[in-house]
Amino acid sequence: MLDLDALSRQVLENCAISDARFAGHYSVCGLALRLRDLYKWEKGLEPWIEENPPVLLEWIGGKQEEWEGLLERDFGELTVSGTAYDPFDVTGINGVLEGEGLFYGAGYVHSLKPSFFLARLEEVREVDGCPVYILGRELARDLVTVPALSQEERVLVRREAAQLFLWNQIFFIRKSARDALAVAMRACGLEKETLKDASATVTVLAAAEMESYIHHELGEIRDTTFDRQVWRDLIAAFPHTPVELLARTVKDMLADTNEYGRLQYIAREEKRGSLALYVAFLDGLRKELFPEVNEAFREFVRTGKWRLIEDARLHGYDTARRHAEVLTRLYRQGAERHDMAWAQKQMEEQLLVPLGILRERSTSED
Repeated sequence: MLDLDALSRQVLENCAISDARFAGHYSVCGLALRLRDLYKWEKGLEPWIEENPPVLLEWIGGKQEEWEGLLERDFGELTVSGTAYDPFDVTGINGVLEGEGLFYGAGYVHSLKPSFFLARLEEVREVDGCPVYILGRELARDLVTVPALSQEERVLVRREAAQLFLWNQIFFIRKSARDALAVAMRACGLEKETLKDASATVTVLAAAEMESYIHHELGEIRDTTFDRQVWRDLIAAFPHTPVELLARTVKDMLADTNEYGRLQYIAREEKRGSLALYVAFLDGLRKELFPEVNEAFREFVRTGKWRLIEDARLHGYDTARRHAEVLTRLYRQGAERHDMAWAQKQMEEQLLVPLGILRERSTSED
């Protein structure tokens, strides 16, 4: 018999160990925002409910004290129906859990942080020949809030995390992106005043975005431009650096712009709302690498011509492909030279300095 409470506790303990080890990898602000998400999940709050700051700060203090006692702990095995499994053995664990209407996720995210979750399995379907798992209520999770991910060539959509992720994007949206958000809301049948009804806004927009999340993951699974093993080795070689951020951004751009990905789906199905949300939430390095989509969107709003978006997609794909090729070449050269410091310097100077992300290193820094 499956002891669900015991399993949830085991997963939660591994989540806490991972969070304790990697809390220092976040900025103060970044950690606070992730703790805010974790608090909402732990207390069963809707994404748009904000706790009083003194209450939240007291909880954060308690969480950090808990982490201090976990820093020397190793991840524990998971006992599922009497059998012990390595916490990264998702195949073995889900072989048991899927029959119970549950799903377990484990893998590595930014800075190679181990990430775990346990959720109710709501639906399994197929999209373009790929199995898609729709997950509902989460019984265990860590600091990481992602709406969807791929695991073993399967797309996983985390409904709870997706709603929280979307609300955060709306809540912290830049002033310059509000017009695009308004376009998205109108396309989804929402009026500007609806923002006062956070529940309706998040519910409608999250439902509209689910297929976009799925097609981003499909694009990532089927991308052959950025060799998957090279990408993994590169991430492992440069964790928690601007190079890791660039490699992840390039991988995301390829997933969005290749023939299987998000923008191709949006243009093919003429999903005006999803396009507007994509543009509204485009920020950071992605915005620097893909300015064409903003320009195309402005003209699209005026003319309604989807060809503009297709042209921008192809341009973005070419940019991401070229960056992937340079990253791959420099990584391999660094491996041949047994000098990853040289490879990192070359990647930064050839790809990040021109974007204004980093300044060129002086000779004294070499």
